[in-house]
Parts: sequence; structure tokens; C-alpha cells
Amino acid sequence: MKALVLGATGAVGKDLVEQLLKADVFERVDVFVRREVKVTSAKLVSHLVDFQHPETWAGLLTGDVLFSCLGTTIKAAGSQEAQWKVDYTYQLEAAKAARANGVKKLVLVSSVGADAKSKIFYSRMKGQLDEDVAKLGFPGCFILRPPSLIRKGSDRFGEKAGVAILKGLNAIGLLRSWKPMPTEDVAAAMIRLAVAGQPGTYIIDSQEILSV
Repeated sequence: MKALVLGATGAVGKDLVEQLLKADVFERVDVFVRREVKVTSAKLVSHLVDFQHPETWAGLLTGDVLFSCLGTTIKAAGSQEAQWKVDYTYQLEAAKAARANGVKKLVLVSSVGADAKSKIFYSRMKGQLDEDVAKLGFPGCFILRPPSLIRKGSDRFGEKAGVAILKGLNAIGLLRSWKPMPTEDVAAAMIRLAVAGQPGTYIIDSQEILSV
């Protein structure tokens, strides 16, 4: 199989690429990035692209499955408009191009609470993307909605504090669907779905991710 990866330099994306390169079923892994990845492998092909101009690289999106886990924070993006462009527009344009090129499977990382009708910006953005990629006609479309992620080596105080609080609440039976999940577990589930997932469109919520 040939894998296409959007978001290869992110927390989930790094684990995903590492696992894809170790998986015998994948003969080639193409990553689409703004800067070079710090990984070398005979199976890895890196494409440096300008996400604002998908027409310049859309033709390269050919293969068996598109893994899409591109994303940013509003702090890093600078505004809601800028975050929408990264999390929604870039991923939707890539998915459209991949489908037009005959890619049969899409595995998308969304977020717990995603809802196109939500009053919360982030949840609304993720929910809208979920709805729109589902309309593209991929024979296999798998949308994962993980909870808070445990990132290896994270130095973000807010993130670490949030994970600690959620773990405490989980211990007393609260917010179990939001139980923090290691990024490598999400990546492993993405690969399982790409390889063995049945035809159709599926939304895999929170803790269901571990059992796919």
C-alpha cells in the first residue's frame, strides 16, 4: 500500500509516520510538509509544499489511503480565521484532490465534541470538516474523534495540567469519554482502520478508538 500523510510533523503525525515506516503492508509513505521531516527511510518520500496553493501539489496525492492529521492552535495561528484555514481548508482541499485522483480511503483525525452546530469555535470547525469530507465519496472514510492527547515530551504547561485534571476526574468516574489518550495509540488505530476498515463512512468516538 501507498500512504499519503498530511500533518506529518505534528504530535499524532510523527507517531503515525514512524509506525507506517515499520509496517510491512506499506511499501511507500509520502508526506506533505512545509519543512523537512527529521526521518530517513527508503520508504519515505517528502514533498515540500505551499498549503495555500494546493493546485501546485494536488496531482501528487495519489495512492491507497490519505491520513489527514493537520492542525494548529489558535495561539500559534494568531486568529480564528488563520486556524480555520489550517485545520479546515487545507485538509478539505487535500481530501478533495486525493479523491479526484482515485484515493479510496481517508483517515481523518478530528476531535471529541466535534459538532458543526456547536457554539464553540473549535468544535464547530472540526464538526464542519467531518461533515464535508464525508460528502466526498471515499469508499472508506474513517473519522477519529480522540480526547485530550498525551504527547511525548510535551512541555506545554496548560496541556500537562489539563491532562492531570482529566485523569483525576476519570479516577472518580467523571468525563470518561474525555480520558486522555497517547498520540501513539491514535496513530496505531489510524493504521488499523486503513488496513482492515470495512467500506463505508464511520465516526469513531473517543474511547472507541482503542478497540477498532
